[in-house]
Amino acid sequence: MTTLAQEPYEPSGQPWPSKRPRGRPDGYATHDVTNQPPPPAPYDASDDTALLEGVRREGAGWAEDGLRRLGRRAGSAEAQDWGDLANRHEPVLRTHDRYGNRVDEVEYHASWHHLMRVAVGEGLAGAPWADERPGAHVARTAGGLVWGHTEAGHGCPTSMTYAAVPALRAQPELAKVYEPLLTSREYEPGLRTPTEKRGLLAGMGMTEKQGGSDVRTNTTAATPTAEPGVYTLRGHKWFTSAPMCDLFLVLAQAAPVRAEGGLSCFLVPRVLPDGSRNTFRIQRLKDKLGNRSNASSEPEFDGTVAWLVGPEGQGVKTIIEMVNCTRLDCVTASATLMRKTLVEAGHHVRHRSAFGAPLVDQPLMRNVLADLALESEAATALTLRLAGAADRAVRGDAGEAAFRRIATAVGKYWVTKRGPAFTAEALECLGGNGYVEESGMPRHYREAPLLSIWEGSGNVNALDVLRALGRSPAAAQALSEELALARGADARLDAAVARLEAGLGEACETGARRLVELMALTLQASLLVRHAPPAVADAFCATRLGGDWGHAFGTLPGTADLDGILARALPRQA
Repeated sequence: MTTLAQEPYEPSGQPWPSKRPRGRPDGYATHDVTNQPPPPAPYDASDDTALLEGVRREGAGWAEDGLRRLGRRAGSAEAQDWGDLANRHEPVLRTHDRYGNRVDEVEYHASWHHLMRVAVGEGLAGAPWADERPGAHVARTAGGLVWGHTEAGHGCPTSMTYAAVPALRAQPELAKVYEPLLTSREYEPGLRTPTEKRGLLAGMGMTEKQGGSDVRTNTTAATPTAEPGVYTLRGHKWFTSAPMCDLFLVLAQAAPVRAEGGLSCFLVPRVLPDGSRNTFRIQRLKDKLGNRSNASSEPEFDGTVAWLVGPEGQGVKTIIEMVNCTRLDCVTASATLMRKTLVEAGHHVRHRSAFGAPLVDQPLMRNVLADLALESEAATALTLRLAGAADRAVRGDAGEAAFRRIATAVGKYWVTKRGPAFTAEALECLGGNGYVEESGMPRHYREAPLLSIWEGSGNVNALDVLRALGRSPAAAQALSEELALARGADARLDAAVARLEAGLGEACETGARRLVELMALTLQASLLVRHAPPAVADAFCATRLGGDWGHAFGTLPGTADLDGILARALPRQA
């Protein structure tokens, strides 16, 4: 007699036949698989002409060999699998151990640690601050543009670690202790006494439930102790990523016991110098749209020991240097996402045929790819220009510091805004194949909106540009001088710059986005006119500045040199 334990049943309740019907071929094959592309990996993620030219142009040509090596590793099947696994096996919060002790630890999949170990070892965290070679910060940004082809989430702790160093220097005594460890190339996970580790990671806690970007509404209170410079914190933070970092820069309201008081910046270690745990209670992890590999948390402080960084009441001024650095990394991550999805789309259309011809040879698909390629190259060129400005600014170039002040906010606004539409179009190149998780494209698509939100949403960055214009005449002058370098090279660019100059005199909050958009497009166009081939520069100026364009990607005019654009953009096939 047949039982449920012996024979599986269909929903109808009838058992499956115990024998395969006659005529069914071995392996149950009904057809041969054809007209499907091979796996994209392995490939060379650094095989990007615009990237390599920009690296040389911005003073980091010495890093090219290492960049090529990292590119081959990023595009390897192993590293691509790490990115997939780190997102499929998400971080898990453990508030208590088996005995009931509070531990507040987040456990990550092994693939996360593999990605982190390479990133830190390749100098993508704090290492450039300990590298005296001109172009060290450019080399790091270029490394992010390449290694980011694996996945985006683990770029958060490396970005914050990089950004923490200049802010921490506002308190030289603390910097002397922690900077050598923050600039280390050693990745050592786990919570231990910071000075006993070979390398440290840093995070930051700024926003709170009631204010978000309006950090001046923060309510976390900092009470001074008997020891100078040491406080205890009580309060909460609403969005603190990578909670397993060793140190955090945190904003809190210093109690008005001192003469100054007000919103101040503090260093909060997870483990105190005596080896005991600092109070850092993780209430929960965020259930985010994307960025799933990276834990983002809501911590609470209660008697949490913290060290003052910078003067009391100057918390925003102290931490703003950290924000400027992480904003550059948001631009970098968006440019990386554009390049990664362009590579995926290009790979697919090279190996997929429809209506009697390979997709890559069909005129309309070539228009789409070429349009995406223009956007990607413009984003890459601007990213590396911003990295070059950062590198020269930290070495004392006042003009580059002024340019960085305004251009980073401009780039953060525009490049990150372009990411979601770009990624959606690249996904569409794969059709239904791009809509399934196995392709990786849905993960990239979910990642894209994040970069416009973190480190200040679009409105925050647009308003920051207005503040820079109003408070820093040198910033506006630096922008003007940068655009003047391309004067006379393209009539459409000259006309756009004239519109921009007229608009600067009428800048207002209502029109901030429109003004910043024009700044970004003229900056990108000026870089392409000066440094890219005529096919790229002419098509960009004709469409983005000259108005000869539609409302979606793939609407380049008939005069565009699609062959010239694509020959430069698509990587060589493995």
